[in-house]
Amino acid sequence: MKVRADVAQLLRQGHTNRAISRATGAAPKTVARYRRALGLPPTPLGHFTGSTLQSRFDARTEPLPGGHMRWTGALTSRGTPTVSYGRRQWSGLRMAFVLRWDRQPVGHVLPGCGTPRCVAPDHVEDKPMRVQLRATFAAIFGEVS
Repeated sequence: MKVRADVAQLLRQGHTNRAISRATGAAPKTVARYRRALGLPPTPLGHFTGSTLQSRFDARTEPLPGGHMRWTGALTSRGTPTVSYGRRQWSGLRMAFVLRWDRQPVGHVLPGCGTPRCVAPDHVEDKPMRVQLRATFAAIFGEVS
């Protein structure tokens, strides 16, 4: 049986059949057949096998040129990266922020690099960081109309 490379990669990373189905568009039964063909056991209790915030993040991202990162995990209906961890849903951006700054963000977390959907921990900013950056630019360059 020929197994799709994208599905095989997600299976080896420990994602559930359902999560892989959502991410790739492959039918859950097809993902289950691929899992068996690769000799991989079913995920326990239907949960992702990674146990730390960092392992969950690493399993759902891939590096891009320029230090950017692309989210390869599940997305909400609005296109927001999302993952379940610690009995709650996390935004991929929030997860990147906590991993980088070791604190919960204030307000929305956005990629400060300007690259849409970048989740690189060094590129994410919360509201106080954006306010401070605007104030710094205003002090250097003057107010922009």
